[in-house]
Amino acid sequence: MTDLPPPSKKKLGLVIDLDTCVGCHACAVSCKEWNAGGFAAPLTDEQPYGKDPSGVWFNRVHSYEVAAAPACGDTPAQPAMTLHFPRSCLHCEQPACVTVCPTGASYKRAEDGIVLVDEDKCIGCKLCSWACPYGAREYSPVEGVMKKCTLCIDRIYNDNLDESERQPACVQACPTRARHFGDLGDPESDVSKLVAERGGVELLPQLGYQPVNRYLPPRPRRAGETTAPVEPGESLDTAALPPVLRWLDRILSR
Repeated sequence: MTDLPPPSKKKLGLVIDLDTCVGCHACAVSCKEWNAGGFAAPLTDEQPYGKDPSGVWFNRVHSYEVAAAPACGDTPAQPAMTLHFPRSCLHCEQPACVTVCPTGASYKRAEDGIVLVDEDKCIGCKLCSWACPYGAREYSPVEGVMKKCTLCIDRIYNDNLDESERQPACVQACPTRARHFGDLGDPESDVSKLVAERGGVELLPQLGYQPVNRYLPPRPRRAGETTAPVEPGESLDTAALPPVLRWLDRILSR
């Protein structure tokens, strides 16, 4: 089985705001586009237009209906709402997917905590997918190997890109800025401060895998509201959006 490196000071990961995610799947599509070439390529699809399509997706978005909740003590009544939940690898500090790997194909980088797969060593036994409680592993039947989110290491460390573009493709594409990327091992980083301010949570902490990624819970709603109240300073800076998203913003704002 595969050993883990000593805990790293640098812990790169994502912070996902469930309050502002609108379930548009831009993260999933941009991830698919970027990773179709490069470190984790290819991301294959089988019968994409047939009756039983299948394929490799590092990001998947699930939508749930949350029932209305009556007032309880000081907590006001909460209206029913739709919750969009993006799912991808959480780059755990104690990843079970790594320790069960019989060939060393799954490994955790000591320098930044990113969990990756060496496809040259992978035998497609799927032990890692069975061990992962978050369902973050993807099996490619075409190549017979496991694949997963890489946090776009071929992008975040790419000196040929402008510094503003050295972030995962899913973060770059998100139109509502629901996704944030940074060093969660640094308490002074923007993502760590955001987690502290909003009460960010880890998934299934009782299992002890210590996922690095955090989710920001939805803010309380009032009856009649369809969107969350906008906090001061949280207005969307459309000038900072990529050209395609600026065009889309103009169209939708008419």
